[in-house]
Amino acid sequence: MISVAAIRMQQFGVQFYQASLTANDIDKLVRFEVLSYNDQGQTPVRGGKKQPQSKIKWDVLERRIASSEKAYQRHIIRRKIEELVQYYEQCRQARDLPSIPGAVIISADEKLSFDPVEAGSLLGRLKVPEREGVLRAIDGQHRLLALHADIENFADEPFSVPAIIFDRLPEDHVVQMFVTINAKHTRLNSSHLVSLSGRQLYRDESLAAAHDVVRALNDRDESPLHGEIKLLGVGRGRVAQAPLAQEFKKLFANEEALGGARKAAEFREESKKFFVNYLKQVASLFESAWNGRKYSIRSATALRAFIRVAPDVIQRIDQLHADRTDYRAIGRVIAPWGRRIGALRFETEGAWKRQGTTVDQLAKELKLALQYPEGAGV
Repeated sequence: MISVAAIRMQQFGVQFYQASLTANDIDKLVRFEVLSYNDQGQTPVRGGKKQPQSKIKWDVLERRIASSEKAYQRHIIRRKIEELVQYYEQCRQARDLPSIPGAVIISADEKLSFDPVEAGSLLGRLKVPEREGVLRAIDGQHRLLALHADIENFADEPFSVPAIIFDRLPEDHVVQMFVTINAKHTRLNSSHLVSLSGRQLYRDESLAAAHDVVRALNDRDESPLHGEIKLLGVGRGRVAQAPLAQEFKKLFANEEALGGARKAAEFREESKKFFVNYLKQVASLFESAWNGRKYSIRSATALRAFIRVAPDVIQRIDQLHADRTDYRAIGRVIAPWGRRIGALRFETEGAWKRQGTTVDQLAKELKLALQYPEGAGV
C-alpha cells in the first residue's frame, strides 16, 4: 500500500478524499484509456502528424494509453499534450509558477482505507493499493499524460500533484461526472487575451513594464522576435513569455542597476525601444546562430541571460555619453561579444550542451566579455 496525506471530505452523503500524490505515484498508479469504436488499428491520439522535432516520445506514450468500448474519455489531443509539456518545461525553468496547481479528479478501482491522525479528525493518511493502473482519471487525463511524457526531466525534484480521489465510484456516476465537467467550457477569446496589455493585467509596476516590453518584442515588425513569443499561452510563437517577463521584472525592480530612481523611471518609458534595438544588434552580431536551426540563442535561457546583462550594457552606453536607445551605440558596446563569445557558443549539440549552459553561466560570460573586451584578465 502507498500511504499519502489526505483530507476526508463529504458532500450530500458521498465521501471522497483530497490528497497529495507524487509525480511517481501518478506515473505508476494511474492508467490512461480512451473510448474505442471497434476500429482496427485506431490510434488513441488525434490531432495532426507527429512533429519530427517533438520532445515527446509518442510511440512510448501511445502504448501507455488503452482503448476500450467501456471507456468514456475522448481521444488524446496531440497538440494539447505538446502545449502542456512545453508549459511544464517553462514552469521548471522559470520556477515562479506551479504547473499543476489544480486538483485532478480520480476514481480508485479498489477499496481505499483512511487512518485519521486522531479519532474523528478529517486529516489523516489515505492508503492506496500499490498496483499499476489502480486509479483512473475522470478529469485531468491530458495533464497527467503530459506529466508522464515529461517526467524524465523532473529528476529527483520534489513534485506533488493535488488530487480528488473517489473510492470505487459506480461506473454510471463516473461517466455522469465526466460529462458534466466536460460538456461546456468557458473560454476567453484568443484575440481578447492577446490584446490585453501588461498594465491591464498586472498591478505591479515592474511586472507591467516587463509585459509591455515582451509585447513590443513580439508585435513590432522591426523586432527580431516579431511573432516569436507565445503571449499568455496563445499564438504560434516558440519563445515562452513567462521566463522573459520574470527576468524583465527583476531588471526593472533593481533601480540601482539602472542608474538610480530617476534614470530607472526614464528607462522604463524608453525600454521598449531599447530592447528592440538591443536584440536587433544581438541578432546581427550572432547572425548565423540567430537564423540557424541548430542553435539555442533564441531559447529562454539565452534570452534571459541577454536581459540580465542589459544593465552592464546600459552602463557602458552611459560612459560613452550616448542615448541609451541608440542602435549604433548599443552595437559598439556589445561588439566584443562577437570576438569573445562567437556564434558557435550557441550551437545546441556543441558548446551549449557540453557546458550545460545555464542563465547564470552565460550571463557571467557576457559580462566578462564586456569587462575585458580583448580577453585580458581572464
